[in-house]
Amino acid sequence: MEVSDVGVDVLSQTIRANGTPRIAVHALSKRFGDRQVLKGVDFEIGEGEIFGYLGPNGAGKTTTMRLLIGLLKPTGGSALIDGEDAGRSAEVRRRIGVLLENNGLFDRLSAVDALTYYAELYEVPHAKERIAEMLELAGLSNRVRDKVGTFSQGMRRRLGLARALLHRPSILLLDEPSAGLDPEAQKIVRDLIASLSANERITVFMNTHDLDDVERICTRVAILVDGILQADETLATWTTRAEAFGLVLTFESDVDVQRAADILRDWLGASRIDLDGRTATIWTERELRTEAAIDVLRDADIALHEVRRARQSLEDLYLKTIREAGGNA
Repeated sequence: MEVSDVGVDVLSQTIRANGTPRIAVHALSKRFGDRQVLKGVDFEIGEGEIFGYLGPNGAGKTTTMRLLIGLLKPTGGSALIDGEDAGRSAEVRRRIGVLLENNGLFDRLSAVDALTYYAELYEVPHAKERIAEMLELAGLSNRVRDKVGTFSQGMRRRLGLARALLHRPSILLLDEPSAGLDPEAQKIVRDLIASLSANERITVFMNTHDLDDVERICTRVAILVDGILQADETLATWTTRAEAFGLVLTFESDVDVQRAADILRDWLGASRIDLDGRTATIWTERELRTEAAIDVLRDADIALHEVRRARQSLEDLYLKTIREAGGNA
């Protein structure tokens, strides 16, 4: 069944009474025929946050975004912007900037004409100056009269981001913002998003597979697997949680590896030990003293070739979460 208007109104009133988050998703579900894409997703995003929404292809990330901007209706639950349903409020939609996969551009229009079209649609004040500013931001000031159809994928992406920012939104919804960009352009986009969040308090919801972008700029990370939210934490909490610390030890002999792993497991109470040839990686929930580990192995007459510290990256944690949820990265 479709979500009831009464349910949305009650939730909207409750959120307003407690202080409205910019984005609030509650028990959100979506079904397409026999396929349940979202299965009761919950999260809230505050002003100025950069929310990294991660997950494998087909997890339901883009469906979540389309529900937020009102392109789809939920089967159950709600997706609210400033406490309101964007699908029923033109005023709310004016506060949102959106960059979807197709960039929202027309191949036969020039770059300046494409932005002019959207400036008129959004009634952007001082449109000529704002368009010039956005074209400069996109690095396209020397291509303003060229048709979009002649642009590379990266150029289209930059112009699409300029289009999303043209009307000065307070909420920005991005679907793979770095797709097709070279490293220099990626950094420009990443720095821009961080600046918008820090200086203008713009709230950013970002679907992405680029974990480097997430690790560099996101304040929150959520992972969606098969329509179910498996994690929703601040980045600082996420990267210092269980199994965040470790040692990588390389031994002189294959024989020593398993014996060393058994000794260190008992001594450290290690949560996980990964073996690969003559190398053992020991993961624990607390930071390790390298010298103490070396002393323990020396006392057991185990010869070490190399020891170095290890720390799980966001990629490690992401893939571990996907595996535990039974998904495919």
